[in-house]
Amino acid sequence: MDRTKSKIAFEEARKVIPGGVNSPARAFGAVGGIPIFIERAHGPFLYDIDGNRYIDYIGSWGPMILGHAHPKVLEVAIEAARGGSSYGAPTCRETELAELICQIVPAVEMVRMVSSGTEAVMSAIRVARGYTQRAVIVKFAGCYHGHVDSLLVAAGSSALTHGVPSSPGVPEGATRDTVVLPYNDLESLQNLFQQMGDRIAAVILEPVVGNMGLVIPSKLFLDSLRRLTKEAGALLIYDEVMTGFRLALGGVQELFQQSPDLSVFGKIIGGGYPVGAYGGRREIMQKVMPAGPVFQAGTLSGNPVAVAAGLATLRELQRTSPFAYLDKLGEQLEVGIKLILHELKLPYQFNRVGSMWTLFFTDKAVIDLESAKSSDTDKFSQFFWRMMDQGVYLPCSQFEAAFLSVAHTPEIIEQTLKAVRTALVDK
Repeated sequence: MDRTKSKIAFEEARKVIPGGVNSPARAFGAVGGIPIFIERAHGPFLYDIDGNRYIDYIGSWGPMILGHAHPKVLEVAIEAARGGSSYGAPTCRETELAELICQIVPAVEMVRMVSSGTEAVMSAIRVARGYTQRAVIVKFAGCYHGHVDSLLVAAGSSALTHGVPSSPGVPEGATRDTVVLPYNDLESLQNLFQQMGDRIAAVILEPVVGNMGLVIPSKLFLDSLRRLTKEAGALLIYDEVMTGFRLALGGVQELFQQSPDLSVFGKIIGGGYPVGAYGGRREIMQKVMPAGPVFQAGTLSGNPVAVAAGLATLRELQRTSPFAYLDKLGEQLEVGIKLILHELKLPYQFNRVGSMWTLFFTDKAVIDLESAKSSDTDKFSQFFWRMMDQGVYLPCSQFEAAFLSVAHTPEIIEQTLKAVRTALVDK
C-alpha cells in the first residue's frame, strides 16, 4: 500500500507535536514504521489520507461498539452541537445519562461525569481515600488506569509498549502509598491484606485487562478481592473504561456477577466523544463536593455533545442487545485463527472475552504481566505490518486488546482470516 501522504504528515506533525502524536499508543513505536494518518471512518472501516481502506479492530481503543459514524449517534450529536458546545451549567441530559448508568449497573447508585478515563480514575481514588481516611492504594502490574501519577507504576498500555512502566516527572512521594501486585496472584493478595489490610483505602483493577493485551481474571481471584476488601474495610474499584457496556450491557460486573464499591467508566458512555464517569454506592458518592468534602470539578464535565452521543449509544445497546452477536463474531474469529496457527505449528495464545481479544505469540498461558511479556514482539510486529498491507488495522502493540463492533459481519471476519493466513505464511 502507498502511504506517502501519511509519511509526509508524520514528519510535519513531529515538528510541532512531541513524537508526532497526541497519545503514545498511536506512535507505532512497538511495531516500527510510521503511524497511519486517518482521514475518516465509517462502519467497520478506517480510511487513511492516502485513500487506503482498513478493517478496523481498534475502534478508537474501544468506544466504537456500534461502528463509526452510527447514524443515530451522529444525528443526536449534530443536534446537540447546534444548541451550543458547552454551557458551564447543568443540563437535563446529564441527569438522564446518570439515571441510565445507575439503571444498567446495579452497583452504581450515584455517578459523576468527567471528561476522560484518567480524570475518572483520579477522582475515584481521591473519593476512596476521603471515604476510608486511609492512604494506601493497591493496583496490579500491567493494568493501566490513565496517566495518574500515583498509578503510573508497572503500568500497561503505551507505558508498557514503550518500555517505560514508570515515568520521569512522577515524584517518589506520589507513588509512596501505591502497592503493586501480580495480576491473578491470590497468594500475594492474601499476604498483603494480612500485613497491612487496615491501611488500604482501595484496590483498583481492570476486571478484564485490556492494557497488557487481553488477560482474563480467575473467578477465585475476583471473589477473593471482594471478600478481602470487605473484611478490611477497603473499597474495591473496577476500572471498566474499556469493558463497561461492552462485554455485557452492565460490563464485567454483569458478566461475572460482581459488585464493586466504585466503578470507573469512559469510552462507550460518550459514544466516541471525550468523556469519563465514576460512580458507586450512595454513601460513598455523597462524599463528593458539593454534597460532601471531597473536591472534584471540571468545566467540561457532562459536555452536552458527549452526553447526547453517550445516551444515544447506551439506548441503542439497550434496544438491540448485540452482545450475543458480538460474541458469535468473536468466536468465529477465534476458531479461525486458532485453526490457522495450529496448521502452521506456531506457538500462540488467543485470549478473548466477548468482543475483546488478543493474539499472543507465546506458548505460555497469558494470565499476568510476566506471561504477557513472554510474547514474541518481533513476530507480532511482522504480523501487524503484513495485516496492514492487506487492509486490516490491528492494535499497534502486542500489549493492547483488539475490539469488534456491531458493524463487523461474518463476511468481514472471513476476509480477516484470509489476511491472517497470508500474513503468517513465511515469505
